Amino acid sequence: MTTYHIWTIGCQMNTADSQRVAAGLERLGYRPVATPDEADLVILNTCVVRQQAEDKVTGHLYQLRPLKQRRPELVLALMGCFVRERDLPRLQERFPWVDVFLPPSDPTELWAYLSARGWLDEAQTLIVEAEVSRLDALPSAALIPASEQGQAVSAYLPIVLGCSHACTYCVIPYRRGPERSRPLAAIVTEAQEMVAAGIKELTLLGQIVDRYGYDLPEFAAARETPLVTLLRRLHEIEGLERLRFLTGHPNWVRDDLLRAVAELPKVCEHLEVPIQAGDDEILRAMRRGYTADDYRRLVARARELIPGVSIATDIIVGFPGETAAQFQRTYDLLAELRLDRAHIARYSTRPLTVAARTLHDDLPLEEKERRRRTLDKLQGTIVGELNARLLGQTVEVLVEGKKKQRWFGRTRTDRLVFFEAEGDWLGRLVPVRVTWAGPWSLIGEVVRNSS
Repeated sequence: MTTYHIWTIGCQMNTADSQRVAAGLERLGYRPVATPDEADLVILNTCVVRQQAEDKVTGHLYQLRPLKQRRPELVLALMGCFVRERDLPRLQERFPWVDVFLPPSDPTELWAYLSARGWLDEAQTLIVEAEVSRLDALPSAALIPASEQGQAVSAYLPIVLGCSHACTYCVIPYRRGPERSRPLAAIVTEAQEMVAAGIKELTLLGQIVDRYGYDLPEFAAARETPLVTLLRRLHEIEGLERLRFLTGHPNWVRDDLLRAVAELPKVCEHLEVPIQAGDDEILRAMRRGYTADDYRRLVARARELIPGVSIATDIIVGFPGETAAQFQRTYDLLAELRLDRAHIARYSTRPLTVAARTLHDDLPLEEKERRRRTLDKLQGTIVGELNARLLGQTVEVLVEGKKKQRWFGRTRTDRLVFFEAEGDWLGRLVPVRVTWAGPWSLIGEVVRNSS
């Protein structure tokens, strides 16, 4: 049996893409292995959103070159945001040991390459030919790899591909293309298949997930936010326990979406809405389209309409021209809003972006890192204080797995919880009383009168 290994770096969309490719390969009879050395097919699913991620990809490619030299029959595929069609000649010249290059979310060329190489028999080739016209070009009716069925509890489901917003720092539109929403019926069908494969929690994905459906004719006359319509349809799926969605944009989080989160029992009380900076001049330079006060009002409205909501954000420090005073405004906003999670990243110049073409990356790396650490320390304190309020409280945990002697899972507000208990708790919704609270996780004990 042919073996495969997938290495993935980057965002949740990349994780979803890798999962879908794995599902396709396993439907064709391929078996996953833990290391490239054991594999007949190695796929690197890549990210270039920051220079650090791109450097990791390049390093991994050079690490694999000796393996390819020793085993020329090994097939090496490069997938994801590292690959752009117009760059193919340059990539092929730079990495001649790579056999096939695949753009984000589209493994079509992989199936064609394997077929041409004779790695697919007649029946497998028919599967590929019959299903290659699907939007995501995956030869798989099941979207969860067979090797994970019965083990995976949560999964990602892409609903919007690409992005057309073009923030000045972001390379995603140049790598994943313009925004394209997937048809509602196709998403519902895939969600049903994933739940049938054992998935209890689905997270809907989009670069700006709140913009789902605005480009689809079926929503041309819709009065409610299309994402709300989709959430209602998915909410009806029997066996599905939880729904989440990310990533949002402050300009597209409407009141009817907030009310849907509050009213639909399966939709978790958790929002992921990046602020990126707390200074209005920096936000204008980023072309984010809102002000710090707009974001304040959104947070207040979400907390008003959704009792107990948790809110996560993203922040970039060291954007070109960011002064100490402008950074302080970001610090002050984070301290004021006391959000439940903040992913903080240093600005990194990305080719093709407006910022790369028009702005000078003038802050030293050391100063960017100092600012990142300053915000990280602040956020750690905030989350530690928020989590401490949960001591003695009982929270609902969807159990995702086990590490050593402890089961782990997440609350509806996306907090990681560990507990010890005999028996098999995988995939169960469990009431857990919190006995210890830290900034990044909680520990508790099962409320024993639970079913």
